Amino acid sequence: MSKNSTPTPEFDEFSDSYDQAVNSSLSFTGLDVDFFTRVKAAYLLDLIGAHFSAAPEVSVLDVGCGIGNYHHLIVDHVGSVSGVDVSPASIEVAKQRNPSIAYEAYDGERLPYEAESFDVAFTVCVVHHVPPKEWQRFVGEMKRVLKPGGMVAVFEHNPANPLTRHVVSNCVFDKDAVLLRPRETRTLFETAGFRDLQS
Repeated sequence: MSKNSTPTPEFDEFSDSYDQAVNSSLSFTGLDVDFFTRVKAAYLLDLIGAHFSAAPEVSVLDVGCGIGNYHHLIVDHVGSVSGVDVSPASIEVAKQRNPSIAYEAYDGERLPYEAESFDVAFTVCVVHHVPPKEWQRFVGEMKRVLKPGGMVAVFEHNPANPLTRHVVSNCVFDKDAVLLRPRETRTLFETAGFRDLQS
């Protein structure tokens, strides 16, 4: 995100109430944020296991990690987990929740890591908060920090699903969200040089 965009104060505001805000928008389903977190974490571990012969050794980066909801579910199954986010307040909450994880706050432009630092980079419901004109840079940064032969996983809302649109329209911090269609997401990653894309 550019220095002209202002995502940080918004997510700083919800660093202590993120789960409650999401649960409020999900209440009509009878499910909560923990359910969806567990499902995504399990799927991410399945993807890692299918891609790497030695999954317990891989280094994993969560881009836009927020308060680190996923990390306690995956840290014992991989070599290392790191998290990065534009919200310093969220990073502080994540550090308290997951003291063994390496966290960094950043400006949303250049990830604070050397090139080819991670085997896996993943991002969960983050790209729709990035201004569309900056989507390509966001994806390019994930590519830059990925080791050769590495894997990126992107979880995003499905704009074709009316229930998804209902949840997003009722979530207090999704008011400026721009949902991505699968074809748009694929094009972003193809343009960044990724291959073997699956959705």
